[in-house]
Amino acid sequence: MFRPKLPTMPQPTGQVTPPDVVEPTTIIPGTSTPPALVAPVPVPSRPTVQLAPGTALALVGGGTAVVLVVGAVLVSMLLAVAITGASVAVCALVIRSLVNADAKRR
Repeated sequence: MFRPKLPTMPQPTGQVTPPDVVEPTTIIPGTSTPPALVAPVPVPSRPTVQLAPGTALALVGGGTAVVLVVGAVLVSMLLAVAITGASVAVCALVIRSLVNADAKRR
């Protein structure tokens, strides 16, 4: 159960060719050729992005609007959590006072 089952390798079918024989080559030291001079490849010119003053102003205005909207959403969520926490605390005080008042009557 806990021993792994190893897959069996299928037997080769057809004619099997032996690997090619690699013949060693001799290396003669000291016979180096100077590297060929290659002309530098010119860098393709990329179109540059140019912002007009109106476009830059629109981008700044859009970014400001996004920051203000996200900030308003986050502040409203924080306010909702704070109001919920305060209401739960008030409910807990009311329930505790009711339980204590009921216990004092007995």
